[in-house]
This record gives sequence, structure tokens and C-alpha cells, in this order.
Amino acid sequence: MCGRYTLTVQTEPLLERFALTEAEQPVSARFNIAPTQSVAVILNDSPQRLSMAQWGLIPSWSKDPKLGMNLINARSESILEKPSFNRIFKTRRCLVLADGFYEWKKNPDGSRTPYYVSLTQGGAFAMAGLWDVWESPEGNPLRTCTIITTEANELLAPLHERMAVILPPSLERTWLSDAKPPELLELLKPFPADQMRAFEVSRKVNAVKNDDASLIEPVAQSLKQIGLF
Repeated sequence: MCGRYTLTVQTEPLLERFALTEAEQPVSARFNIAPTQSVAVILNDSPQRLSMAQWGLIPSWSKDPKLGMNLINARSESILEKPSFNRIFKTRRCLVLADGFYEWKKNPDGSRTPYYVSLTQGGAFAMAGLWDVWESPEGNPLRTCTIITTEANELLAPLHERMAVILPPSLERTWLSDAKPPELLELLKPFPADQMRAFEVSRKVNAVKNDDASLIEPVAQSLKQIGLF
């Protein structure tokens, strides 16, 4: 799954990386992005704009805004079966921008050790997402999103059975296009393990209030070096 991530790349480099022409608002470096927070996205209905959405999908038809806390992720395998996702999979897709994410390895004593995961080449990447607009009882619209997950690749499997769907740059625009569901479903695959890296980081990341560059500094060896394979 994906429950905490980073986006340390700021507005202008993001506009250049994703070939965008404008930003809804400036983006600052963030090292501990959590559910219910506002996150940077690119929507399929405004693909040249850097937009913002609250992380945690609240379907437009929902009467309960708390549902968003349960819908931070959408499983790729059942995305067409779930009422919260099947309609917007066809009509409201987005790219959720990041440059790394955290996963927690469960230890024999029940404790969990956080790891930071990023691409070996560094830089920002796009996770496949869905979005919707919910209207409050007072009539205020709220744009929300969820991140699609798939089975973990070989690097991440020792940490968690699921991982976010990271789209290769060549397929990012396909995800935002008018492609049909069969073609879109083909995009929802694990990202190649040999293009990713993971290392242990400080447990300070467990607290959402902590949000600084020290959170992504390695405190131990990489997964391969500590013998998880």
C-alpha cells in the first residue's frame, strides 16, 4: 500500500518535468505527506495544469466525508468492481506526484521499521490515481484523490505485499488520455525493482508532525545489503 510519501521537488522543476504550463498554487518541499492532506496532482480534464487534491477519496455520492480515510488506496485488481472506483476509473484519472514513499517492515517482536523508497535515478515520478469532487452539505466542493496499488515487486515484497502503481514517463499521458479500460488496466503493473532503491530511515517519520529532510537520510544498509533476499 501507500500511506505516506514525499515530494521534495518544487513548483518550477515539476512544471518542467511533467510539461505543464501552470500551477494551481505553489508547491513546497514536503517530506512526510499523509492522508487528508492536500497533494499535487495532474487531472485528466486539465492535463497541462498542476492541481491540488485532498488525499483520501470521498466519492461524489457519499454522505459521509470520513469515508476518505478508508479510501487512500484503490486495489488495481478490483478497481472495476468497487462502486467507489468503477465510474471514476473511466472518467476521472490523475497522476499523483511524488519522489519517494515510505514502507514499514514488520519485525519479529511486533515493532515496525520504516524504509524510504525512491527511484535509483532520483527525481519526481507519477503514481496512478483517481479523483472525484464531493460537495459538503453547505455546498462547498472538495476535490479528493486516491492512489492505485498493485502487487509488490521483488524489492518491496519483504516490506509489504502491495505497492503504489508508478507509471513510466512514457505512459503517464496514456493514463490521462481517453484510452479504454482494457488498455488502462494494462498500465497497472509493478514498477521494475532494478530501477528502485530502499533503505532504512529514522522512526521520526512515524509522527506526521515531523516533516524535514532528516526523515529521508539512511540510518542502515540497503535491503540487499542487509540480506533480505
